[in-house]
Amino acid sequence: MRIDRELLEVILSIKNMGELEHFFDEIFTPAELSDLSLRWKLLKDLHAGMTQRKIAEKYGISLCKITRGSKVLKKNGSITLKMLDSKN
Repeated sequence: MRIDRELLEVILSIKNMGELEHFFDEIFTPAELSDLSLRWKLLKDLHAGMTQRKIAEKYGISLCKITRGSKVLKKNGSITLKMLDSKN
């Protein structure tokens, strides 16, 4: 399933960090927010050079979840990689 374009436009239109956080709290469950935050943290750790095994230990997650993130960072034209590079 692809994400709804209207939802992306709504998210893009929210310029205030507090409002964005409140919006996410309203539309996502605590578990969904936790999963989303974890995905970002493991991507940041991969980008910083941490091994997949270290990340698995750090967060208590499977290597499969981390491998998916690794593939995202290796993909040609990865927006995630671009965002992480820009934070450095």
